[in-house]
Amino acid sequence: MSQEALRLRSARLRELCWRDIEQLADLETELFGADAWSQATWWSELAGRPRRAYIVLESETEILGYAGLDLAGEVADVMTIAVAPAGQGFGYGRRLLGWLIETARAYGAAHLMLEVRADNDPAAGLYSSAGFTTISRRRRYYQPGDVDALIMRLPLEGHRS
Repeated sequence: MSQEALRLRSARLRELCWRDIEQLADLETELFGADAWSQATWWSELAGRPRRAYIVLESETEILGYAGLDLAGEVADVMTIAVAPAGQGFGYGRRLLGWLIETARAYGAAHLMLEVRADNDPAAGLYSSAGFTTISRRRRYYQPGDVDALIMRLPLEGHRS
């Protein structure tokens, strides 16, 4: 295994902190372009604790992914989940999704909800493989581009990730 692969495999999860915001905003722009969260949005999300919970997945030198939840009671909502290009292909999306599921369950949520672009087949496939089902579609939700949003739900009672 290459040194780079070993470095990436040793990534660890930790709580997001204010020092991460600049790097997260840059990574958002790289991953999502015009749909990226700004630094101001990240500051707002960080200020939403304890109702909001965020983690980063990092190697020794960089953030490789991140995920966040809104913990509003019976239904928790995935606010974001993303893996940097350098971290893709190592199972980090599944690892972050597992954290989202377990955290929502620990806070007593009965369901975990998310929305995903209908044209994002890798993400929709990951969610489906974890037990999420599509419950509705928001037509032309993502603009520009008129891309539908799939609304997906995972019942948490009895579910093991």
